Amino acid sequence: MGRSQSLPRGGDPRFGPDADDTGCLILHVDMDAFFASVEVRRRPELRGRPVVVGGIGPRGVVSSASYEARRYGVRSAMPTARARALCPHAVYLPPDFAQYSAASRAVMQIFRDVTPLVEPLSLDEAFLDVAGARRLFGSPARIARLIRHRVAEEQSLTCSVGVASSKFVAKLGSTRAKPDGLLVVPAARVLDFLHPLPVAALWGVGERSAEALRRLGLNTVGDLAEAPVGMLRRAVGEASATHLHELAWGRDPRRVSPEHVEKSIGAEVTFDTDVTDPTEIRRALLALAEKVGTRLRAAGQVGRTVSLKVRFADFRTVNRSRTLTVPTDTAREMFDTAWTLWTALAPGEPVRLVGVRMEGLAAAEETPRQLTLGAPERGWREAEAAADAAAARFGRSVIGPASLLRRRDPQRVEKPARP
Repeated sequence: MGRSQSLPRGGDPRFGPDADDTGCLILHVDMDAFFASVEVRRRPELRGRPVVVGGIGPRGVVSSASYEARRYGVRSAMPTARARALCPHAVYLPPDFAQYSAASRAVMQIFRDVTPLVEPLSLDEAFLDVAGARRLFGSPARIARLIRHRVAEEQSLTCSVGVASSKFVAKLGSTRAKPDGLLVVPAARVLDFLHPLPVAALWGVGERSAEALRRLGLNTVGDLAEAPVGMLRRAVGEASATHLHELAWGRDPRRVSPEHVEKSIGAEVTFDTDVTDPTEIRRALLALAEKVGTRLRAAGQVGRTVSLKVRFADFRTVNRSRTLTVPTDTAREMFDTAWTLWTALAPGEPVRLVGVRMEGLAAAEETPRQLTLGAPERGWREAEAAADAAAARFGRSVIGPASLLRRRDPQRVEKPARP
């Protein structure tokens, strides 16, 4: 189910915080307007005002909007220009992923204090299997209340929790509980909960497939459940037809998988106007490498392959990559490699977007580090880690974009900046 999908907040007493949670061992916890909420926590004067986080240029996209902004129709993934038209008086802020990663780690630790079976889906949501936690903490609904209380008390943030017998239904429950709510879907009433919902509530149903289903007269999940599978195949294809039919009958056997490993970590920027100046491209690659390095260190991972993405003014996109001899999490090494890839590409046409991505990830603590011949024992990684610590305490704006990487001429050798 897409993040933009909204469900009516429930008033049905059969599905609420006090409903029967017998057999409902799966929790889906979703932070409320996470990026915007972290910004409001940092700036209490913004409380109660519409806040939008995302790209603030003319080509930017909304990453998160406070509920005050959502009342004006602002949604995530919406062009920032459209958001400004809908809510011109909102506070528009660029994202600070170091702050969001730090808040996410603290929230995920609260989850893991309850159960080791935590499956993060992103920085702001996770599935929990609480079967083994009941003897210590009580029923699933009681555990959900405990988690919500701790997140509020310890992190000054709010979350919404769905409690159900499967992942799919638990996620629907947290969506319906938003904002700052708790909803239990009793195992015996799953179909009563599912079947009145619109077909777009099902995982895998986007705008096009929803329209195709509606053309067949399938407007609700119940309509889809009763439809012949052959009809579904004609609308959405073989694989999707089977998948949607199973979900419509509440069948989702997937277990919570705590060993979720990211395959890559990256960042990209769309320029406000198309760029031809190599100095501006260089500056952008420096800042992107810093973002990726910060996220890698926050996740405790290193990577071996640096990938460069370039999108031209005509929307043609090229990708180039290079594999390093030794895995790294430092922005300096990523930037040097990305810049080498750029200079080898040597495009002579306007550029709309550039991106830097690290692939081939592995746990940093399990990866032996190898010093380059002649390299100082302590250098760029320590300097960047010190900057991470300062940013977590004082905010990334104190450090400044790409401050550890100071712009330099290709012929000039720099020393690491002092923390």
